[in-house]
Amino acid sequence: MTGAAAPSPTAVDAAVVPPAAEPTPAAPAIPAPVAAVGSFDIDSAASTTVIVNKARPLAGGSSYVPADLVAARGGELMRADAAEALGRLYDAAEAAGHGLSSVSGYRSYDTQVSTYGGYVSSLGQDGADLTSARPGHSEHQTGLVMDIVDSEGRCGIEDNCMSQIPAGQWLAENAWQSGFVLRYPSGMTHITGFEFEPWHYRYIGVDAAAAYHASPAATLEEFFALPAAPNYV
Repeated sequence: MTGAAAPSPTAVDAAVVPPAAEPTPAAPAIPAPVAAVGSFDIDSAASTTVIVNKARPLAGGSSYVPADLVAARGGELMRADAAEALGRLYDAAEAAGHGLSSVSGYRSYDTQVSTYGGYVSSLGQDGADLTSARPGHSEHQTGLVMDIVDSEGRCGIEDNCMSQIPAGQWLAENAWQSGFVLRYPSGMTHITGFEFEPWHYRYIGVDAAAAYHASPAATLEEFFALPAAPNYV
């Protein structure tokens, strides 16, 4: 007795069933920007985020004087909000074991005339333009800048010393948390127009500084999508 014949394969049996497609992973969420660059006023002289460089003279020129100048930590003048933030910055540095000292804050237009003239006398026009702003183009006139060195007197403001000591390195890494940014970083002369100044810190406010820190920008010109300003126009 022979066995029963095996059933013929059906079309369904013969067909190759493709494996189930794997679900497409969801695209990672893109974090929202800390703040919109367009929300900052970069033109008004009294704005915390005003941009002053070789292509953008300070509005008001020789007559502009901030209305709220006060003595900041160390006695130098700054605008009130900047002075308060500077105190917080110095307190944070002290808590981290670093002493900081103020060298130069607000400078009037007339003071900048004298300062710039001194550099021209010692360095010539081209050398001065890499080191000191011409009158009307100085961030110091905004009242939002402080030149900062270590309190032990190891560094001045004529070399790169501050970038090479712990106090200066801490400052470069943490100043943004108090609303300050290093305005003239190393290797950016082709954009800022000035040589590396590891002592020159500009107050732009905590929100703007946080947005700047979170961005890939190395200069305020890049952050605000402004043209490079290596030369006076």
